Amino acid sequence: MNTVLSVASEVAPLIKTGGLADVVGALPAAMKPEGWRLITLVPGYPQVMERLENPRRVRRERYCFGGPGNVLADEVAGLELLVLEAPHLYDRPGSIYLGADGLDWPDNPERFAALSWVAARLAANGIDGIDVDVLHAHDWQGALAPLYLQEMAADDAVGTLLTVHNIAFHGWAEPAKLRAMRLPRALYTHELLEYHGRVNALKAGLVTANRISTVSPTYARELLTPEYGMGLDGVIRTREADLTGILNGIDEVAWDPAKDPAITPYKSPRGKAKNKTALLKEFDLKPGKGPLCVVISRLTEQKGLDLLLQCLHVLAERDARLALLGTGEAWLEEAWRKAAAEVPGVAVKIGYDEALSHRMIAGADAILIPSRFEPCGLTQLYGLRYGTMPLVADTGGLSDTVIDANVAALSMGVATGIKFNPVAAPQLREALNRLCDIYDSDDGFVTMQKNGMAQPVGWAASAPRYAALYESLRCPD
Repeated sequence: MNTVLSVASEVAPLIKTGGLADVVGALPAAMKPEGWRLITLVPGYPQVMERLENPRRVRRERYCFGGPGNVLADEVAGLELLVLEAPHLYDRPGSIYLGADGLDWPDNPERFAALSWVAARLAANGIDGIDVDVLHAHDWQGALAPLYLQEMAADDAVGTLLTVHNIAFHGWAEPAKLRAMRLPRALYTHELLEYHGRVNALKAGLVTANRISTVSPTYARELLTPEYGMGLDGVIRTREADLTGILNGIDEVAWDPAKDPAITPYKSPRGKAKNKTALLKEFDLKPGKGPLCVVISRLTEQKGLDLLLQCLHVLAERDARLALLGTGEAWLEEAWRKAAAEVPGVAVKIGYDEALSHRMIAGADAILIPSRFEPCGLTQLYGLRYGTMPLVADTGGLSDTVIDANVAALSMGVATGIKFNPVAAPQLREALNRLCDIYDSDDGFVTMQKNGMAQPVGWAASAPRYAALYESLRCPD
């Protein structure tokens, strides 16, 4: 079986802040039937270290970017893991990326350079006697790995793939950190590391990886444009021939309404009723004539939740309900707390709770995702799987996974959700009214729920595409 070393800053179910972790955690099982073994390297955060059961050391790093480190191997939750144990880098309370002040840890460049550097060493030298065929790096935290592999003169034996899950995050560092990051000053050029006077880790990966993928076909096209490329569209256009968009899937075992231990299981939309009653009670909401909507999201401007705040009166006028779960930017957290106190039918829980997210999706009629951009999105896929209609912005992977309830789709009985464009408050208001109108039509709403539950949302279609991509990178024996 061919071997991929996957390097990422988070992996579900051990440590998660967003969809990246879900994808990294689901890929190994998805790729095994395709003949590819994925071994995942992650940092040794406290949340990861406490989950290890029978770790064994497979590599020792006497000097790992500021202190000693070990690479530990273990199998947890069905994942073959490699964990970079380096307490000086990762043994910290709270957020894995942010300090108590809400700002990035000052040594984030070194923390994730270390992860990338160790990944390159393992790929170059093998893992406990296992040769690595492909090094698969995820986002900026792993993006330096292809460059380190190149510097180790091992890039002719191991293929490299960089997956961009969200191009908004670049991995900035000051040039003064080059030495601490084990990057020769000669690499600090406009063609490679330098970007507007700073080190840009993501750019380095975009330039040096053999292939680049992203998490939906539409997002791949969007990355080539100034509107969505976040300043790196020019770099990506030079690599357009090496760019592939592969839609994410979800873990259909972890997300199965018929077997989900967090909810009252069901197999059809009718079975959602008990979960809806329980959800209303959990959020202290009274039933309304309109739909029960949920938002499960990071509270950031990207997610368009400031736009939704401007449209809450629509839900109030239609006697709909809204329950929100999320955490993020302080001003948005406060704005949503204020909305919950002032707008009838709105309830908010600030924080992250995986089990609650399952209960919310199972109990809701609709899930709202008004993102300004969304590389793929997973919550709309969870919604489809659970018969919870997605209302989404027409962008990125949201465009690729939801069939809009336009006149033609409704007449043919194939619609699965509601899309709106452009991403602005007037269009969102119109979409919310469309949702309420369809909900009032009962039969049409149930048909859309059934369509969603029947839609493929797993890895069956995407895994073969990843396998073909890996195969194209595998160096001849």
